[in-house]
Amino acid sequence: MSRSAEEAVDHAGEADLDPAEAFALLGNETRIDILQSLHEATIERDDDRPVAFSELYDRTDLNDSAHFNYHLKQLLDHFVRKVECDGTDDECSEGYEFRTPGWKVVRSVFAGTFTGRSELGPFDAPGTCYECDGDLEARYANELLTIACTDCGRTPVNYSFPPGGLADRTPEEFLDAFHHHVRHHYCLAADGVCPECMGRMETDLVADTAVPGQEVAVRHTCGRCDNRLTSAVGVNLLDTASVLTFFSERGVDLTTEPFWTHPWTVSDVHTTVVSEDPLRVRLDLPCDGDVIRVTVDETLEVLDATDPGAEGAERDPSADGADVHSIRNE
Repeated sequence: MSRSAEEAVDHAGEADLDPAEAFALLGNETRIDILQSLHEATIERDDDRPVAFSELYDRTDLNDSAHFNYHLKQLLDHFVRKVECDGTDDECSEGYEFRTPGWKVVRSVFAGTFTGRSELGPFDAPGTCYECDGDLEARYANELLTIACTDCGRTPVNYSFPPGGLADRTPEEFLDAFHHHVRHHYCLAADGVCPECMGRMETDLVADTAVPGQEVAVRHTCGRCDNRLTSAVGVNLLDTASVLTFFSERGVDLTTEPFWTHPWTVSDVHTTVVSEDPLRVRLDLPCDGDVIRVTVDETLEVLDATDPGAEGAERDPSADGADVHSIRNE
C-alpha cells in the first residue's frame, strides 16, 4: 500500500530494533508462519488492501486465536504494520501489511538465504583466464559461485549468490543472472549505497592487497551493516557512462556480457598506478583495436577519460598504437 509523504515522515523516527531482539522475535515458528501467511495473502490480492485479521488467522495452522494474536503483536512495529481507519475514509480497510523488514525476511526465505543448500557444477563458463588464456569453469557451493581457470587455477570470481537463484534456470541462465547480480551490487556500492542494507558505503582505492599479482584494489565498506566488497578497479566502472558508450559504439554491451570475460574487471592486467600520493590509477580498456583510458582517484571518482572516437578532441598517440583522443572532465 502506498503511503503519503506525511505518513513516511511519521514513521521515519521509529527506533531501530536491536539485532539480538530481531533474532529473538524471528526465532519462533509461529511468527515465521504468520509472515509467510501474510505474504501468500498479499500476493494473491488484486489490490493493495491490507489483510484482515480473520483472513490471516485462517491461513495459519493455529487453533487458538489468542495465541495467534499474541505472536502477531510481537511482529508489529518492526515487521508488520497494523492499518487502522478513523471513519473519515469510506474506502479505508483495516488489517495488516508488511513493513520493509518483514518483506525482506520472507524474500530471504524464498531466495533460500536461510534454508538453501544447493550445489552445482563444475560446468563450463564463458571467457578465458586473464593469466594463461586457459578455459574457465564455474562451481556453486556454500552459497558462493566460483569461476576458476582449469589450467593454472586462478580464481577471478568468488562471490555470494542466493540459492533460490538456481531454481528453474539452466547453468547458462544461472551465469547470466549472476552477472547481473554482481554488476548491480558493484554499481550500487560505487554510488555509495550498500547493496545489502541500503546504508551509506565508503569507497577507498588501496595499494595494499592480499591478492597475489594485484597491485591495487577497491574496497567498499558499509558504515551500517559492515558489508565489505573488495575487487579489482575495473568492475566498478561497468556503469560509467564514458566506458559504456565506448564499448557500445564497438558492438559490445557491458550490461549483458559476462563481466569476467573482460580481464580488466577481475585483474590488474590493464591497470597502472600513475601516482602514489595522492593515489591515482589509470585503466587502459581495449576494444576492437581501440583503447579508452580512464583515470580515477582514491575515492574512485573519474578524473579523466580518453576516447578514441571523440570528434574534435586533441590527439594523444599512445596505447599500443591505438588511435586515442583526449577528453577531460573538469
